[in-house]
Amino acid sequence: MAGIVAALLVPFVFFFSPMRLIEARLYDLLSVVSPPALEEWGAVVVAIDEPSIGEVGQRWPWPRQIHAKLVESLRAAGAKTIVFDIVFADPSTEEADAALAKALGPDVVLAADDVTTLLSQGVQVTRVSPLDAFLDAGAAAGVASVDLDGDAYLRRMPRMRDSLAGEALRLSGEPRPAAPEGALIQYLGPAYTYPRASYYQALDPANFLPPGFFRDRIVLVGLSLKQATSADIGTPDAFPTPYTVTENTLTPGVEVQANILDNLRHGLYVLPVPPLAMAVLVVAGAFLAAAFSTHGVTWRTGLAALFVLGFFIVGAWALLRFERVWAPPALPVAAALAVFGTRFGLDYARERHLRRTVSEAFSRYLSPELVARLARDPSALKLGGERRNLTILFCDVRGFTTLSEKLKDEPERLTTLINRLLDPLSEAVLAEGGTIDKYIGDCVMAFWNAPLPSPDHPLRAARAAMRMLEAVKTLNAELRQEQGEDAPVFAIGVGINTGDCVVGNVGSRWRYDYSVLGDTVNLASRLESLSKEYGVSIVLGPATAQALQEHFVLIELDRIAVKGRTEKSAIFTIVAPADQRRDPALAELAELHPTLLDTIGAGKRVEALELVRHCQTLAPSLSNYYRKLMVKAASIPE
Repeated sequence: MAGIVAALLVPFVFFFSPMRLIEARLYDLLSVVSPPALEEWGAVVVAIDEPSIGEVGQRWPWPRQIHAKLVESLRAAGAKTIVFDIVFADPSTEEADAALAKALGPDVVLAADDVTTLLSQGVQVTRVSPLDAFLDAGAAAGVASVDLDGDAYLRRMPRMRDSLAGEALRLSGEPRPAAPEGALIQYLGPAYTYPRASYYQALDPANFLPPGFFRDRIVLVGLSLKQATSADIGTPDAFPTPYTVTENTLTPGVEVQANILDNLRHGLYVLPVPPLAMAVLVVAGAFLAAAFSTHGVTWRTGLAALFVLGFFIVGAWALLRFERVWAPPALPVAAALAVFGTRFGLDYARERHLRRTVSEAFSRYLSPELVARLARDPSALKLGGERRNLTILFCDVRGFTTLSEKLKDEPERLTTLINRLLDPLSEAVLAEGGTIDKYIGDCVMAFWNAPLPSPDHPLRAARAAMRMLEAVKTLNAELRQEQGEDAPVFAIGVGINTGDCVVGNVGSRWRYDYSVLGDTVNLASRLESLSKEYGVSIVLGPATAQALQEHFVLIELDRIAVKGRTEKSAIFTIVAPADQRRDPALAELAELHPTLLDTIGAGKRVEALELVRHCQTLAPSLSNYYRKLMVKAASIPE
C-alpha cells in the first residue's frame, strides 16, 4: 500500500520548483563525472579578454575596422568559418561599417538575438539581427540566444535551427542538426577548456601563435572577460553551468557556443526520458523499496535503502554517459525513500504503541519505578524461563467465604468490597517494588527480584506484608464509619518464602503469563494457609526469616514437614521491628519462646502451660497464637 501511494503521489512533487531544482543539481553533478573526450575540438576560441583590451588600447566596443582586420587575419591563417558571438545590430560610423562589410563574406557568421518581452496580452519575441549591409555582404546570421533555467544556470540546447552554432556548421559544409525539444547541453569541460587565443594574438597569428593554429578550423570570437572593463559594458557574457557547482567558475558565452557546436556535431546532447518512462521508474522505485521493507525495518533495510539510492543514481549516470539519456533519479529515490520512511514510521508507531501497551500492562503488576527502568533498559527484562532466587508472597482474606455467602444476593456490593480491599493490598506490593503475579479470587500472589533484580527482596516482601496489615486496619475503620456496626471486618493472612524458582513465560501458545514455578512457591502458599492455623497474620519460611533477623524481632512458630525433605523446617512470624528489640518484654519473649517450644516437644505439660501463659502476657499481639499453643500444651498427657 505504501508503494502504491508513493507511486501515485510522488510524481506530483515534480511540479514543485524545489524538486525541479534538485533534479537540475543532480544533472549538474552527474554530467561532469567522466565527460566525453573528443579527439579534436570542434572550434577554436578567440577571446576578447583583459590582455586584448590592454593591447588594443581602446575602450569597448572597439571600432569595427579592428574586427574587419581580424576577419582578414583569420582568413589568411586558413580559418574555415569565422563566427562572431557579437551582435552588430546598431550602426556605428559609416567608414567603420563599410570596412567591416567589405571584410565579410560567406565564411562569416554574425550573432543575432531573440529578445523576449512579457506583455499583458502575451509574450512577444523580437529578432535583433545584424545590419542589412553586413548580411548583404554575404555573412550569415545565427541566433546566439540561450535559455536559462529557473536557477539562472545554462543547461538547455538552443531550440531554433538557425542557432549560432548551427549556422557555423552549415557554413563549414557540415550537417546542421536541430536539437530535440528539451535537450540538455553536455559540457565537455569547465571554463577555458577549449583551445583559445587572445584577440590581439589572432590579429597577428604569425608572431604570436603556432603555425596552422587556425587552419581549417571554426573560429568563435567573443567576450571572455572576468569582469566588466567599464560601467557601460555591463556584466560580462558568462554563465553558470554544471561545472560552476564543482569548479566555482562561470563559463564565457563564446565557450558555451563552442560546447553547443560540438553537441550538435557529435550528437552529445542529452535527452530527458519521456514522462511515461519516468512514471515507470517512480513505480519501480516505490515497489523495489516495498519489496525490501516487507519484513519490517532492520539494519538490513538501511543497507537496502543505500542500495536503492545507489542503484538509481549510478543507473542515471550510466544512461547519461552511454545512452545520452537523462533519467533524473530524484523522483524514483523520493518514492523509494517515501516507502522506506512510511515503513519506518509505521514500525516506529507500532513500536511506540507496543512499548506503551507493555508499560501499561506492566504498570498493573510492577511499581512505576520498575516500569520506568524497564522502559529505559528493556534488556533488563528477560522473558522465558530462568532460575532465580526470589521471595514469594501469598496474601489471603480471612472469612471471605462467609462474607460471600452473606452477600450472595448482592454481588455488586461483594465485588465493590473485594476491590476496595485488593486495591490497597496491591498498592502495598507495588510500593515495595514487587511484581503482582495474579489474583486468585480473594488471594494476591506477588514476588520480588524479577523481572528486575532486587538485592533486598526478603526485606521488601516483609515491608509489603506490614503495609498490607496497616491497609486492612485503615479499610476496616473506613467501612465501620460508612456502614456502622454491621460493616464487614476484614483480616488477612500472609505467607512469605524465599528460595530458588523458575521465572518466565508460563502457559500455552494462545495465552501465557509472566509467572513463577517451584517448591518455593508451593511452600509460600502453604505458609499463608498456616497463618490461620497458628493464629498469626504473617508466616515466614526459614530462608526469609534468616534474611530478616537484623530487621525484625522474630519468633519461631513451629517446625513443619516440607515435601522432599526428611527434616522439618522452622517457620517464623514477625513480632515487632528491630528497633524494639531492647524492649524488656520482647527481650524476655525472645529468650523464653525457644524454651517453650522445646518444653512442648519434650511433652512437659505443666511447664509448657506455665510458659505459654507467661509468653502471652509478654506479647499480647500474639494472643491468638498462644491460645492455640495453650490448647496444644493442654493436650499433652500428664
